[in-house]
Amino acid sequence: MRHDPQFSATFRRIEFETRKPPTLMQKIVGGLVTVAVFGLALMFSVALFAVVLTVGAVAGTYFWWKTRALRKHMREEVARMRAEQAKRRPGDARADGMVIEGEIIREVPPSEER
Repeated sequence: MRHDPQFSATFRRIEFETRKPPTLMQKIVGGLVTVAVFGLALMFSVALFAVVLTVGAVAGTYFWWKTRALRKHMREEVARMRAEQAKRRPGDARADGMVIEGEIIREVPPSEER
């Protein structure tokens, strides 16, 4: 695109001629408008936060209510497993929950070798 310096200079001259420094009244009105816009933004953000909090509480309550049967079943299953574990013999590896992992090295006497 071609740049015309005379055309740009015309717009710069118009801009400087029409721009005046703001008066005291314009500064006061600008400040009041800024405070009013900030207040409205704060008010809407608080309202949005309340809506999000309410929707989250409703969704959480719904989820809690729908999963109550599953939680009950899990509690019963854990109680049943603990009762079965208590019935086992003390020497049973599964009763005390201890699992020993490792390797066994057995030396075979020469008379047993093939």
